[in-house]
Amino acid sequence: MSIFESINDTTDKAANIGEKYFDTSREYFKLKIFKQMAVGLSYMSKLVIFGVLFMLAIIFLAVSAALAIGNALESETLGFLIVGAILLVLAIIACFLARQIDNAVIKSLSKKFFKS
Repeated sequence: MSIFESINDTTDKAANIGEKYFDTSREYFKLKIFKQMAVGLSYMSKLVIFGVLFMLAIIFLAVSAALAIGNALESETLGFLIVGAILLVLAIIACFLARQIDNAVIKSLSKKFFKS
């Protein structure tokens, strides 16, 4: 076997190993992306389901609280105004805390996303 044939054989083996490595890496990254998409979709599904149920609960509680306050004050309009004002104050507080909420969400997601 000549030196040129040996070099050619070695080069062919290295190319085959490189192709196998590339194919394996590509499959790994496809699986990794699939996993991240599945986790993200799972979180989004849970968020939508829990969000809808939570909002329905808040609506029913707010209406019942407004009716109870209205009956106690003998004015349903005043009861609804009081509950509306309370919800408005809570919304304003949430607006002021938006930055902290964003930071908490980013920290939580980064731990899950960049977990090895």
